[in-house]
Amino acid sequence: MNPRLYPLAATVAIFLVACFLCWLQFPYMLSTRVAGNLLTDNAYLGIVAVGMTVVILSGGIDLSVGSVIAFSGVFIAVVLRDTSLHPLLVFALLLAITTAFGAGMGALIHHLAMPAFIVTLAGMFLARGAGYMLTIESVPIQHPFYDLIQDAYWLMPGKGRFTLIGALMLASVLAGMILVHRTRFGASVFALGGGEATARLMGVRVARTTVGIYAFSGFMAGLAGIVFSVYTGSGYPLATVGTELTAIAAVVIGGTLLTGGAGYVFGTLVGVLTMGLIQTYLVFDGSLSSWWTKIVIGALLLLFILLQKGLLRLSSGRGAAA
Repeated sequence: MNPRLYPLAATVAIFLVACFLCWLQFPYMLSTRVAGNLLTDNAYLGIVAVGMTVVILSGGIDLSVGSVIAFSGVFIAVVLRDTSLHPLLVFALLLAITTAFGAGMGALIHHLAMPAFIVTLAGMFLARGAGYMLTIESVPIQHPFYDLIQDAYWLMPGKGRFTLIGALMLASVLAGMILVHRTRFGASVFALGGGEATARLMGVRVARTTVGIYAFSGFMAGLAGIVFSVYTGSGYPLATVGTELTAIAAVVIGGTLLTGGAGYVFGTLVGVLTMGLIQTYLVFDGSLSSWWTKIVIGALLLLFILLQKGLLRLSSGRGAAA
């Protein structure tokens, strides 16, 4: 097996083993009802994690996504409350704003040669502050179109509900897979993750690619904000605090190297579902604290970082031997 596939194989193996262990203790956990809820409950996280995957593959980081999701929910709620605009028009306006916001951060990172950590940290505070400027309270979203979206689902065998936002998450993962693994832009992202100097030698337009990466992340964060607003039925500026770290954890658990240049969008989906499965198990158990979710995710994250370290040493050793 290609050593680059080891993290992905480990992710899939851990997920399958976790499913088996859950089935042994709680057979109902593998029902379509639980599967439908797993997709619905983690839809916004899966969508934003796709954008984070592209960023990390390029060797960057985006700490603003959690705040952008919160801003998106507040923006939608306030605009729908104070105007007569249709939600679809509000969604389009929001996605234009979040995409431009991400593109702006990408431009600063490239043209000013600033670390992505610092720029996106500033973006995190800016987006959260913009949400507070709109409102400091939770704003309910009451619109017939939202009722229509929330009630849209396909009843699977076993009476599980495959909701519209769950389907949107899977569609986003599929689109991310095509973009990253089947397009020239995706090839440029991988090249940039291997080093900017190397990418330039390969003919990659570094400026355009960098701006495009963070614009895509901003777009996906805005889309995740729309999904989160549908899921909660409200907008709250203090929502999704720490989601950026959860998304990074899902990407790493999914097998993407933190150093960039290697990873798979499908692995991110498995990472998100693994984290969701842990939370579902705790709910079924009922005797364990919710903090065990953080502990198990932290242990998995450490395991995959060690696996990545071993993979890098293995690759270096083979290169030296060659």
